[in-house]
Amino acid sequence: MAERIPSGTRDVLPDEMRELRAMTERMREVFERAGYGEVYTPALEYERTYEQDGDMPHPAYRMFDERGNVLILRTDMTVPIARLVVTRYASAEPPLRFCYFAHAYRTVRPQRGQSREFLQAGIELIGGAGPDGTAEVLTVLGDALHAAGLRSFRLGLGDVTLYPALLESVGVPPEPRELILEQLAAGDFVGVERQLQSVELSASERELLLRVPRIRGGPEVLSDLSGPLENAGTGMKAVHGLLPRRTAERVIFDFGLVRSLGYYTGAVFQVYDPAYAEPIGNGGRYDELLGRLGRPLPAVGFALNVERVHIALSAEQRDA
Repeated sequence: MAERIPSGTRDVLPDEMRELRAMTERMREVFERAGYGEVYTPALEYERTYEQDGDMPHPAYRMFDERGNVLILRTDMTVPIARLVVTRYASAEPPLRFCYFAHAYRTVRPQRGQSREFLQAGIELIGGAGPDGTAEVLTVLGDALHAAGLRSFRLGLGDVTLYPALLESVGVPPEPRELILEQLAAGDFVGVERQLQSVELSASERELLLRVPRIRGGPEVLSDLSGPLENAGTGMKAVHGLLPRRTAERVIFDFGLVRSLGYYTGAVFQVYDPAYAEPIGNGGRYDELLGRLGRPLPAVGFALNVERVHIALSAEQRDA
């Protein structure tokens, strides 16, 4: 009797495979038109490559090579492409533009929308600094989603430095600060409130820390800001002002957007579609990662979960 497949994995049958191939081909055309060359990296990476950064997704699979080196199946494509730039493009003049369609592997709790193995589609802009680089990547992201066939998607735009700066400004100690950020990254506002209750804060400080993550909306939420909020709002406004109308009208400013991956340094974004309950993609700036690997360059990119995009597309088509 045949063994069942490992938990968190699945078989893809011909009908779905044809739909996925057609959808990803449309996305690939967008990437290539924007000047992003496709790369593919080994599924296996040395674990020490990922250890250059602290808060990385836990690998689903570890193994040893014949020399005793610890290998892992890649957990994303951002780190491998950063490694590729450092080793294969050490003297190439930036900006460098890469796109990919590749599987990644992570330890997760298997449930709808979460898999150990999943296909990602994305781009990385290496050397694209500041609002201009972020706006370019967001524009390609919107165009790729439109080419895939989605019509109801929205792009959440935030700043990963905002909430940590707020916590530090009111004197939240490092240990509870990390716990609060973990709860916020998971979208657990009840957990955030519980953690804040355990910290010595004034009523106004606690109210501020509970209110800010719930600030979401259009350009109107960027007015009348002060302190760390003003700094983050100014950055978001600069990016928004560089976007073409077709992309700008999709943006939702989200002051509670925090990513669990440790390499993000500024602007971060997530992709939402009402036809799917979880984010179908994410990305942001990671201006320090390449420096830790050996070639300091600013960078920004995104990754789409192809299966989630396909599910959202199918749901939109059924409801049309």
